Amino acid sequence: MQSMQSPLTPFLGVLILLLVAIVVAAIVLVLSGVILPRFKPNNPQANKLSPFECGAPALQVGARHRYSVKFYLTAMLFILFDVEIAFMLPWAAQYKAHLETFVPMLTFFATLLVGFIYAWGKGAFEWER
Repeated sequence: MQSMQSPLTPFLGVLILLLVAIVVAAIVLVLSGVILPRFKPNNPQANKLSPFECGAPALQVGARHRYSVKFYLTAMLFILFDVEIAFMLPWAAQYKAHLETFVPMLTFFATLLVGFIYAWGKGAFEWER
């Protein structure tokens, strides 16, 4: 005789994880919004109310300042090579079991290497010119 099992039983772990996440988020919100302000000293000073970035004073005032195109180019290159590592990690984990994946991955790396050499030649990695 087989026991009747709910079709949602395999998702019980996900439900428990979701509930734990909701409880932890609620605890953090209550702590940061209700309890901690009671213990925080109330002494507003000009230095404490000013924006702080890595120990240096803010160069531009306001939220609507321009960024250099180099900033965006560097960000896109970071994403490109970060995706390369994201593809490389699962491949490296199963490499010995599937040796036939070596040539496609070598092609993938060669394509990225060509892009890297092109970006280097164009000076994309030089922050200041």
